[in-house]
Amino acid sequence: MLVCSHLYKKLTFILKTCDIIFFVYYCIIMNKKLVKRVKRSFKKQFKTKPLIVFSPGRINLIGEHTDYNDGFAFPAAINKGIALAISKSDAKISKVCALNKNEIYQFNSENIKPLKDGDWRNYMLGVLAELQIMGKQVGNFNAVFAGNIPGGAGLSSSAALENSFVFGLNELFNLGLTKHEMILVSQKAEHNFAGVKCGIMDQYASMFGLKKSALLLDCRTIESEPYKIDFKDYKLMLINTNIKHDLSESEYNDRREVCEKVSALLHLDALRDASKKDLDRIKSDILEEDYQKTLYVINENNRVKQFSEAIKNDNIEALGDLLYQSHEGLSTKYKVSCKELDFLVERAKENPNVLGARMMGGGFGGCTINIVKKDEFKTFKKEISKKFKVAFEYDCSVYSVKLSRGTQIVKNKII
Repeated sequence: MLVCSHLYKKLTFILKTCDIIFFVYYCIIMNKKLVKRVKRSFKKQFKTKPLIVFSPGRINLIGEHTDYNDGFAFPAAINKGIALAISKSDAKISKVCALNKNEIYQFNSENIKPLKDGDWRNYMLGVLAELQIMGKQVGNFNAVFAGNIPGGAGLSSSAALENSFVFGLNELFNLGLTKHEMILVSQKAEHNFAGVKCGIMDQYASMFGLKKSALLLDCRTIESEPYKIDFKDYKLMLINTNIKHDLSESEYNDRREVCEKVSALLHLDALRDASKKDLDRIKSDILEEDYQKTLYVINENNRVKQFSEAIKNDNIEALGDLLYQSHEGLSTKYKVSCKELDFLVERAKENPNVLGARMMGGGFGGCTINIVKKDEFKTFKKEISKKFKVAFEYDCSVYSVKLSRGTQIVKNKII
């Protein structure tokens, strides 16, 4: 019996190791295929060798809607992203091909303005416009890009696209921008051309991500502290509701306006500096719903700090509890969840093999992030997929993610 027990443990360890190796290998292969596809398409169209840039999407472990309040967040770059092939052009126009959309856009770089229903074009044009405002000389170029980030999933495909273009143009035309300057260009592009008043977290995580690490990001100083992430017997699972949100048409910007209005009433630069005691002093002067939204931000900022302490202390259970608290606040106080996201989190709570879960991203759709026991990952994936299909009569999507490096030039491999 003792020998059998020993063999069982050894076999289980081998199978776990094989699963991990297969997953890592699969991620590398998928990104290699993405880069190869983009490179091949570029060479076919433009008959020249391009510069290749890979810019990742991001997850956020905790700290939602805190970035535009000068608060703290805990993002990480992931192994899904945007691959961009780009080169200078002698033509009088620039030409950009979006492979996933099967669309080509040609434009003159003079007098650039946001396009109505511009979609991906506005992110790219916004970057170019902001560079011009800075006085940077950007010539005409040809580009092809594609991605494997699910759109509208809250994984910051827009930030990855912006970062890929600013990084590529900086390299191509020797603009001399630092990474910090580049992410500010990307952020302004999203503000002024996409109409989303986002904070800096998405662009920062996509640009500065580190392998196997998350970043405790101070959104006021725009500096971060890296934390090696090891969930021991657990791993991350993303469950996509497959509801695609458009933040510029949602209430994202309204939430920011509420936060700024309350900050002004408190005579503070941002809600990062507020406490519940401060908020209670002006409770009678604001709407109850605005009080609840502001209270969520104050509490969430504190949760990020608690999360970082739990990682330092190897307190895995505390991490899960903080995720559930975060979702409760997002759903009932900040009111950016939806019935599909709430359903997924409630089902996660019922499962003893899930340590914690919450909605992730701007809200009104997208993904939940879950910390799931490795041994039960496949079982939970099958179970939650079935329950979701029964409840909503369509499929959710389930992903594993690997924490990876930020925006980079691709030479041999993506790390």
